[in-house]
Amino acid sequence: MAADKRGNKTIVDLALSMIVLGFVVFVIYLFIPHDSKADPVKVVPFSVELGQARRTAPYPVAGPEGLSADWRSTSVTYSAADPKGTTWHIGFVDPQEQYVAVEQSNGPADAFITSVTIGSHPDGSRTVRAGGQSWQRYTGGRYTALVRKEQHVTTVVLGTAPDSQLTQMAAALQERGGR
Repeated sequence: MAADKRGNKTIVDLALSMIVLGFVVFVIYLFIPHDSKADPVKVVPFSVELGQARRTAPYPVAGPEGLSADWRSTSVTYSAADPKGTTWHIGFVDPQEQYVAVEQSNGPADAFITSVTIGSHPDGSRTVRAGGQSWQRYTGGRYTALVRKEQHVTTVVLGTAPDSQLTQMAAALQERGGR
């Protein structure tokens, strides 16, 4: 007799199940953040890592100064595991919501440039002047880049942003520290 009762579902049972399920979904919705007007970019402060890199890196570390608050830092890493391949990275979202990053290393320049630009190559002999320095323009890979090779360090400003934003970042870079 129990088997017969279990098989006889009614519309009322279905409606009650839907009400309970609807209530559970509503409660979950209340407790999950869903602010559609919030900025989706999570800002990551970089001053501590920049200070550490400037104290320990074997080259002067580049960090931006004087950029407006519309430039939001989103990632920062410093790796000194290999003294002959120390790397510094800081990523930003620019005021037009495009990606811009600063990359530095004292490792082999060409391999480093290919790696961080994801296959970009020199744009002929085109150079850009920014921050009192001459930068070689790279294109053709995932990112457009401005590259400056020096004796002990390679600095790359790259991203999906237009040249004007890359140039603005390059001009804002101040190099300090280094051993």
